[in-house]
Amino acid sequence: MDLTGTSADRDWVRSVVAQYERQLTTYTVHILKDVERARDVVQEAFVKLCGVERSEVESRLAQWLFTVCRNLSIDVMRKERRMFLLAEGQAERFERSTLGPHDRAEQDDSVSLILRSLADLPQMQQEVIRLKFQHGLSYKQIADILNLTVTNVGFLIHTGLKTLRQRLADESTVNA
Repeated sequence: MDLTGTSADRDWVRSVVAQYERQLTTYTVHILKDVERARDVVQEAFVKLCGVERSEVESRLAQWLFTVCRNLSIDVMRKERRMFLLAEGQAERFERSTLGPHDRAEQDDSVSLILRSLADLPQMQQEVIRLKFQHGLSYKQIADILNLTVTNVGFLIHTGLKTLRQRLADESTVNA
């Protein structure tokens, strides 16, 4: 399929962009630690999508898109050889909430604590947890994206969540 493909193909690509752009950008921001570079990577992934046959990727679309974004992000990091810290609160721009001010502040405190604790985990544990819980991917999809076994993904998620639970429990006893 190319950009001059059929109307149905163009409509399909538009629907894919609408469905996945936010998730892919959020995911890529966590890898690159930079919103603008993440947007560029996601845009490049969608351009690549236009260059493949729809029938080749449609059955595993989410997995394909996340894999392409991850690989492109790794390429960007290799080229630039530098890492940026994600500015606190930047990722929340992608989330919407209808909570009242008090509830929102309480939720923000909880989310902030969880994100700080998550950031202290090893990189691979962070990535599998984000793919599973922020992006709703299956263990199989995560395994394919990260080139791991399904068992390894399960172990990384289990270990990461166990560590998070312990850190959050320790934090709540300190603040009590």
